[in-house]
Amino acid sequence: MQRIFVTGGTGFVGRSVVRALVSSGFLVRCLVRPGSEAALRGFESIDRVPGDILKPEGLAKAAEGSAALVHLVGIIREHRARGVTFDRLHRQATENALRVAREAGIPRYLHMSALGTRPNARSGYHQTKWRAEEAVRASGLEWTIFRPSMIFGRDDEFVSVLVRMVRRLPAVPVLGGGEYRLQPIPVEQVAEGFARALRKSASIGQTYEVGGPEPYRFVDILDMIGQAVGQSKVRKIHAPLAAVKAATRVLQWLPAYPVSQDQLTMLEEESVVPDPQRFFSDFGLTPEPLIAGLRRMLTPR
Repeated sequence: MQRIFVTGGTGFVGRSVVRALVSSGFLVRCLVRPGSEAALRGFESIDRVPGDILKPEGLAKAAEGSAALVHLVGIIREHRARGVTFDRLHRQATENALRVAREAGIPRYLHMSALGTRPNARSGYHQTKWRAEEAVRASGLEWTIFRPSMIFGRDDEFVSVLVRMVRRLPAVPVLGGGEYRLQPIPVEQVAEGFARALRKSASIGQTYEVGGPEPYRFVDILDMIGQAVGQSKVRKIHAPLAAVKAATRVLQWLPAYPVSQDQLTMLEEESVVPDPQRFFSDFGLTPEPLIAGLRRMLTPR
């Protein structure tokens, strides 16, 4: 059995990737940052290596003997006062992971990026994701890059929040007109793509843009969440985008403020996959309609 070394395995996507790898017959060894051990409770069959990818010294020894390294570390928002920045968690963490792979003699490398990553991107998020991708492409390893749109599933930090708002609030706040489009994909399908890529040599050197079978306007996503929870209508309160932008420039550094300028920029740019079928066809997956995924996500365990 092949062993896979995973960074970022304690996160929302990471736990699903670990589950998919184990189900596919791989042995899994996870790098676990001190304080996040509880996130992998219930994964009895995996190895755990205490450490931090931002402090890579000595990690190569723990990764030796692995057939591949799966790098999933990333953040959606900076907390500069704590040293949590896009550059550190995207570019530097990726360069460290690549170094670990090379020093450990690991030939295969799978990388989590994000849809919209490109040169000359407007957001700092996408700029640092691009620098990380450039490091991957220049690494000399057998790499595969995944660029997902919005990933959703039980305990995520976006759709789950919207579900709670739809259930509890008389009206859900919407930034601007809510016409911006997203292409949600279930976390289980993203995770399965990672697992299947390890057995598919044709995916080496490929970048996959990953999203559900079709895009939806944000206001339509709210209505579909309403359907999934049994509400006939979701009332919405629209906040003028110009006013939100002005407030965000001043307040975004406050821990409790819910949005950053970077997130507003990415929202306006949308998150739509030009050819979603390539990911599904290359990995033998069947696209799941959003409403079906939402209902499955909300079904009690």
